[in-house]
Amino acid sequence: MSAQPVLSPQARTRAVLIDLDGTMVHTAPDIVEAASRMLADFGRAPLPFDTVSSFIGKGVPNLVRRTLEAAALDRQVAMSDGLATFHRHYEQTNGKHGHVFAHVAAGLGELRQLGYRLACVTNKPEALAAPLLLMTGLADHLDLLVAGDSIERMKPDPEPLLHACRLLGVDVECSVLVGDSPVDVSAARAAGMPVFIVSYGYGGPDGPEALQCDALIDSFAKLPALLLPH
Repeated sequence: MSAQPVLSPQARTRAVLIDLDGTMVHTAPDIVEAASRMLADFGRAPLPFDTVSSFIGKGVPNLVRRTLEAAALDRQVAMSDGLATFHRHYEQTNGKHGHVFAHVAAGLGELRQLGYRLACVTNKPEALAAPLLLMTGLADHLDLLVAGDSIERMKPDPEPLLHACRLLGVDVECSVLVGDSPVDVSAARAAGMPVFIVSYGYGGPDGPEALQCDALIDSFAKLPALLLPH
């Protein structure tokens, strides 16, 4: 994996697209608590933290479906009921138990000072992502939010990344994605843009080192050095 600058020196406008869960904010405690409350409503004990957190990254419907399956409730509880129950609890736990990862806010602030356009591109629904960004103060650093229900497709489809670039007025080849999971790598590769992976996120069972990314970083403070300055 290269630690050299990856954006075109001819680029006049540059953008950094950033995942939310596991990349900017440690949201697993909020999500696992909401899932536990959902299971309690259906008469089941909580699942292990690591089990539920491994379901994060492919959208809420996938997380709820896999949680119900793991709790042997998928034949007893309709997905619509599971989703409604989870959303009700997640509205209460959102932003209450997790925290912003170290150096994220400072790193975003430095990128903005360098003139980069910044967008959060997440599979989390807007009704949950937007309040979380506001509560954490990260919204102040961002130009745009593309949430999991902003358009019809979610990552690993490339369209959310392409959509963000169009709204920002930035060429795809002048942009980079920062994420934490195989979903982010697949989306970036399909969009034709570089992808940086954080070492501390929800990278999957094989760990972040197994992901075929352009750079593995342990802090947002490393981002400016990886990108070409003005």
